[in-house]
Formats: sequence, structure tokens, C-alpha cells
Amino acid sequence: MRKLLLFTLFLTASALVRAESLAEKVQNLPVFDALASAKTPYDWLIDPSPSRAGVFRSADGKSVILANGMVWRTFRIWPNLATTDYVNRMTGERMLRAVGTEGCISLDGKTYQLGGLTGQEERGYLLEQWIDGLKATDSSFVVEDFRVQPIPRRIPWKRVRWSLVEDTDSGIDLVFSLRGRGELSAVLIDLHFGLYDHLPVLQKSFELFNNSGDPLTVDNFKLERLSFFEPESPVDTPRDGFRLPNIHLESDYQCGGSFTQRESGTCEHWIKEPEYTSQRNYALNTPCRLEVAPPLGPDQRIEPGQTFRSFSVFEMPYDSYDRERKGLFDRHFYMALCPWTTQNPIFLHLTATDPETVHRAVDQCAEAGYEMIIISFGSDLNMEDISEKNIQRFKSLVDYAHSKGIEMGCYSLLASRRVSEEIDCINPKTGKTGGMKFGNSPCLCSQWGYDYFEKLKTFMLRTGMTCLEHDGSYPGDVCASTSHAHHRGLKDSQWNQFHKIASFYHWLSQEGFYSNVPDFYFMNGTTKTSIGYREVNWSLPRERQLIHARQVNYDGTWERPSGSLWSFTPLVQYHGGGAAATLEPLSEHLYEYRTHMVQNYGAGVQACYRGPRLYDTDETKEMVKEVIAWYKKYRRILNSDIIHLRKPDARDWDGLMHVNPQEKERALAMLYNPLQEDITRQITLPLYYTGLKGKARIREQENSPKRYRLNDRQEVTLTVRIPANGYTWFVVEP
Repeated sequence: MRKLLLFTLFLTASALVRAESLAEKVQNLPVFDALASAKTPYDWLIDPSPSRAGVFRSADGKSVILANGMVWRTFRIWPNLATTDYVNRMTGERMLRAVGTEGCISLDGKTYQLGGLTGQEERGYLLEQWIDGLKATDSSFVVEDFRVQPIPRRIPWKRVRWSLVEDTDSGIDLVFSLRGRGELSAVLIDLHFGLYDHLPVLQKSFELFNNSGDPLTVDNFKLERLSFFEPESPVDTPRDGFRLPNIHLESDYQCGGSFTQRESGTCEHWIKEPEYTSQRNYALNTPCRLEVAPPLGPDQRIEPGQTFRSFSVFEMPYDSYDRERKGLFDRHFYMALCPWTTQNPIFLHLTATDPETVHRAVDQCAEAGYEMIIISFGSDLNMEDISEKNIQRFKSLVDYAHSKGIEMGCYSLLASRRVSEEIDCINPKTGKTGGMKFGNSPCLCSQWGYDYFEKLKTFMLRTGMTCLEHDGSYPGDVCASTSHAHHRGLKDSQWNQFHKIASFYHWLSQEGFYSNVPDFYFMNGTTKTSIGYREVNWSLPRERQLIHARQVNYDGTWERPSGSLWSFTPLVQYHGGGAAATLEPLSEHLYEYRTHMVQNYGAGVQACYRGPRLYDTDETKEMVKEVIAWYKKYRRILNSDIIHLRKPDARDWDGLMHVNPQEKERALAMLYNPLQEDITRQITLPLYYTGLKGKARIREQENSPKRYRLNDRQEVTLTVRIPANGYTWFVVEP
């Protein structure tokens, strides 16, 4: 009894010392006195410069506040750390209705909370005076310190070629240090909350430091656990599902084998909160609690002195349900946090490797203004062959390309192929290979997988190739093998395989390589993904491909920057279709070739122009040179944000408009006519996102500009004539 009393007194004294230290640090912060209901007085999509991230204290000194001009998050730190407010300053709305924990972690089979307060009976809303009565959660890590530092650079990026954006945004990293209790008193967790200066984006992650004398196993964890206000509260369960809180959530742990975040995200979950008994849904089924956790594992063994790092989750509240505006939020998110996706070099997808064809293609690219050649699938290039003979063969081709100022890269297939029974992923349901996302797939954490990545690095470094098209990237397959060299079993197989390929993509980024990857790895350094198409559509007759291509460009650019996407143009046969589908002989199909180029470059979308050459006659060469020169002249605006004007339906005009309030050309509208006769239309250009007010100068193509007055919505209506089966464009300037 005496020992227990002494231990209790010791804990109480330690808690008092900790509280006094935290209180002193909080008092040194500047006071935050903004009203939650006061809306952000500027539009960050036009000019985010007034916004700066900072760390403050509440007026009563009980809370720490992380805030910029668009969002803030409030943390109560006594008796333990918990988020007590989360404000969308752009709408003046509070997003949080109840207090909980900052997540949880399972160590060696026991679950511990990350901070947290409990005792809130009414969970439909939160009053400030209730917070003082809340208690620390049991079995929780307890906050003992915090620090403020610049937000770290997520991925080193070596910028070696043209890009619209040069670097990631700056910001503040607020780090709370939490200590385990009892037998975990030597285990520390740093919870990182990063907030960017010019984005309404908060980033969260954690690090676990095993300072004990024993190993620990991180079985699983929940990185985030927040109770949001529901945007609607139907009494019955809607047939088409519940409307979710209006916030973008994305982690950098995504491996879904798809082209978009919506298809690839597997960690962000909206779940029921049964203790929220005052919700209006009779069955208490409202999905209003956010939980962020890996789908499996990670099952990582952390030795004494080692550190475990979680992935990061990014949270960006919207200020509207408008599809275009939400898309602009998403696109700015990627351009700011993944600036490598804005490189967008002009490349040819070359289908041959014989020196004569390669040299001709290099010469044509140099003559026409192209910047890169990617040796395509279907050639005899094999990156896994790192014999001296193979290295020297392709190094000589790369050297020739470099002598002409042309970069060169190549293709490798990873997943969706069979290697062997010993190497491929083992299906936990059958105990055999096969049944993965794309059938058979090699396990990246077999020794074969580790050797594969080393071979790719060796091939690229020794040949001088600076681009990789990596097909069938890791799609999140699990592996139940217990004999592979670099994972123990099923539970750690997904985590280990993901981090193996992610580390490879990080390496590509920091070494200045360019990467085409048909999966959504933007947050891990890849440069471009597919815009999304069915390959067989490029086997349709040429005239049908033109409309389909514009539809793809229109539909694929709502949520992703156009420069981060590739489309396709079949110079030679791709998936069948014969002579009616291909552009070769190029000189015989100049109209289709030119239209493909104009509508792709006009959307800021690079296509894989797949074939053995860029031109076959002087007339073809002049056409290619003319389009590339036009694209380069307007390159910055053509790689800027897209405003969707009218979807291609083959029955009337269609068009896109690029906008950028920071550029000389504030907008460039591309308008197309799919009909057999000339048309004249009244077309309204919404110029709000150009930042122009009152008036603008507008010119058609290279003609002299005319002055126009904008209405109070910053719109202008033009009378436009578009030639039959043709196009035109308009440039908007101050």
C-alpha cells in the first residue's frame, strides 16, 4: 500500500511539473482572437499571399491553435491532448461537434489512445464550458511537450526540366510529444500537425521512438479520429448513400492500382458513431466520424533505439459544393504539394530500338522542338538485362539523343505478370499464387523484388536514361508467404511492399528522373499518370477518336492538373483497328494528326504519340513544328488551371479555358466545332479566376486585341465563328 501511495504521489508530482512547463510554453505564444464566424476576406485560388500559418494560444491560455487564413485547429492540452475545434474559415463554419482522441495505436496486442478527452455526453454539438469537465482517456499516451518548426520538405525533388511550379509550399509544423505510461514510459510519440502558408491544407503524421530496452511491434494504428458535423441527417438511410462532410482527405499511403485518388484511397473512412445518440437517423447509421488507418497491419517490429513513422494524411475543407471550384481546390493541392507533376515534357513514344530508327527519331524531335523520347512497350528493350552488352547498346542511343538535346527514357512492366511460384504473391484465401488485383504479380519484398529495383537503378544510371515509364505499378496486393526475404507474413506484406516501391519513386524524384506511372503515386514523387481511357478506343476510326479524345480531356481534368496526365495518339496500330484507326502514313492524315495535337496541347495534356517517327514529309514536319512552337509560346497558360466550358457531344461546339491570375496571358480559351459546317455562337467566358475585374483585352488567335467590359460576375460574352470540323482560340490579357 505504501509503495502504491508513493507511486501515485510521484505520478501526481510529475503531472504537475508537466502542466506547469506546458502552461509556461503556451503563455509565450501570441494570442489568437479571431471569430470563427468571420469569413476569409480573400479568395486563395486567386491570391493566397495574405495567408500565413502560425501557432497561437487561446485568450484563456488553455489551448494551442494552429491557423492560417483559411483554416484553424484548436488543441486542449490539459489534462491531455485533444482537438476541440476545427474551423473552416472560408465558410465561417465549425466542423467538429465532439471531442475524442487523436487516434490510437496497438503495440504487442494492446491498444493505447493517442491523447484524448472523454466525458462529453451530448455529441451533437460542443460547448466551450463543457471542455473543462472532460477527463483524460484511460490507457493513453500523455502530452508532455510541444515544439514549432518549419514544415519539412516531404520529398526531395531535383528540378532539371521545365515545370509550371518550382517547389512545394512553406508552412508550420506543430509537434506534440506524448509519452507512454507505466511499462511504456520510455516510448515517445511525436504527433505532427503541419499547416501550409497558402493552402487550406492540414497534414498529420506521427513518429514512435522506442527508447525502451525491448522490441515493440506496431500491430496497427489509427492516425486520425474526428467527429464531424454531418452535412445532412436523414431519418432513414438514403438509397444513394449519405452525403459526407465537405472535405478532401488524402494520404500518401495509396496503392489502389488506379488513376485517381478516389479509386486509390484506402485509408480514409467515414464510419458510424453509435454513442452519438441524438443524431436524427433512427438506426444511428450516419457516417460522421472520420478514421484514417491502413487497411492491413503494418505489423512492424521496432527494435530498441529505432523509430517508426506513420504515413501522412492531408485534410482540405472545401468552401463550396460547386464541382469546378472543388476541382480547382484539388488541382491546386497537387500543384502545390506535388510540384513535380507540373513538368510535362513534350515526348515521342518510340516503338523501335534499331539505331537507324532511333537516330531518325532523335533528329526529328530536335528539329520539331520535342524534348524527350520514351522507348515504348513492344520494343525489345529490357531494363532487367544489365549485362555490359545491353548497357552499352542503349547507352550509345542515349548519348546520341543527348548530343541533340533530347532526353531518353524507357518502359518496364512490374505487376500484372507472372515470375514464378516462389516469387509471386501468395493469395491468403487459396495459399497459392494468382487472384491478385491483376492476376499474378511478383512480391516486391521477395529477393527478386529487391533485385528488380536495383536493376532498374543500374540500367538508368549507366545508360543515362532520365525517364521511366513504369507500368503495372504496385496495386496494393497482399502476400501470405512466410519465406520471402523482406516481409514476415501477411500482416506486414502490404506495408513493406508499398514502402519498397515508394522509396524507389522518391529516389527517382530526388535524382531528377521523370516518371510515367499508370497508378496514383503523385504524393510519392511520380510525375504523370494516365488521364483514363480504354485502350481499344484508340482502335476506333480516326474521326471517332477525335471526339473521344476531347471527351477524355474534358472529363479527366476536373480533379487533376492537366500537366500531370497523359493521353494517347496511335501513330501506328495499337489494339487493332487497322488502317482506319492509325495516323500512318502521317502525310495522308494531316487533318486528324494536327487536330489530335492541337486538342491535346490545347488542353495541356501530353499524349503518347506512339510510332517510329514524328513526320514523313516536309509538309508534315512543318505542321508538327508549327503546333509545337504555338504550344511553347503559350506553355505556361496552357499548363494552368482549366475551366470547363462545354463538354464535347459531337452535336455543337465544345471547349475548355485555361486561367492563371499570375500570368501575362490570364486566360486562353480553346473552342472546337465538330460539325460539317461553320458555326457562329454566343459564348460566355467566365473570367473570375483570371483575377480581372471590370475589363479585359481579348484577341482571337494572333489578331489584334479588343477591349471588353466584364459584367459583375467577371464574365464576357463573345460572338464566335468556328470553322467546320475546326477550332479557334482566344487569349485574354489585362
